Amino acid sequence: MGKKFKIAPEVKADILRKVKEEGVPVAQAAKEHGVTDSAIYYWLSGTVKNAPTWADFSKLKRERDELLRIVGELTVNLSTAQKKSW
Repeated sequence: MGKKFKIAPEVKADILRKVKEEGVPVAQAAKEHGVTDSAIYYWLSGTVKNAPTWADFSKLKRERDELLRIVGELTVNLSTAQKKSW
């Protein structure tokens, strides 16, 4: 069994950011920071718990549809107002 040590939260967040946002391979990030691949995969699996639910997704979709409707109405109103001013 290897020596266990605690990774600073800032370092952990930096590793996860590089892997998720920058697309750095897990193996490369693990090698650069001296941690195991499995540790990074474990951290990544822990972030899935914060994923949106289907209810959240549906709510966001309804909000998006409402915003698109409002933008459409405003566009028509603006177009009509510009035609009247000619």
